[in-house]
Amino acid sequence: MIKPLFARLQQKHRTISFPKAKPELPERFCGKPTIDQTKCSADCKLCIDVCPAAALKKENGALTIDLARCLFCAQCTQKCPADAINFSRDYRLAAGTKADLILSGSEMKLAEALDKKTKSLFGRSLKLRQVSAGGCNACEADTNVLSTVVFDLGRFGIQFVASPRHADGLLITGPVTGNMRLALQKTYEAVPAPKIVIAVGACAISGCIYADHPQVNNGADKIVPVDLYIPGCPPHPLTILDGLLRLLGKIKESI
Repeated sequence: MIKPLFARLQQKHRTISFPKAKPELPERFCGKPTIDQTKCSADCKLCIDVCPAAALKKENGALTIDLARCLFCAQCTQKCPADAINFSRDYRLAAGTKADLILSGSEMKLAEALDKKTKSLFGRSLKLRQVSAGGCNACEADTNVLSTVVFDLGRFGIQFVASPRHADGLLITGPVTGNMRLALQKTYEAVPAPKIVIAVGACAISGCIYADHPQVNNGADKIVPVDLYIPGCPPHPLTILDGLLRLLGKIKESI
């Protein structure tokens, strides 16, 4: 018993202070992309051609990037001769609608808190059933790590549960394959109302590189209604945590 106590003392406090303090991010972190339209040539389509997920488009001469499909591979930044596209270190990416995930500059409308009635139900205790709908396990891993001592999801009253009948909502990862469509529908129906649904990762939001494949449903919202979209491939644990806390109204301003 003495050895574990000494080990715990040596480890000191391991839980990050987020959201009270700005988080420390790894040097290689690739956050919200920004586009400088003044540098972007109307005739250049090099970034569009190199994007493996078809996330980049030009509409009325303006370049846009759809975070619903973006892999954050940064190949577009390497291909752009004018340095018009860059990936910032901003981890805040969660949005309330798919339309808010389409960027044409540096600004982005972040997710807003639930309405007053729903927030009163889930604001202090939110139980989620995680559904891996054909994912590669990357988004699942970054979701599971939130329960570790570093992030300590439980301190915000959020917990993953084993049964949808004990849940307040679903957190969905993966492109929703044909084999998982019925399973997702049944899991959603098993959650008692009122309930919320969160789509985590580009696959769960749009199908990503698997979009339009006959065995993929192009996003969870084609099967069930979605209240929160958290893009990334996979999204960083802090991006997921930030989205969850914004939905519950625990983060109201930028930090």
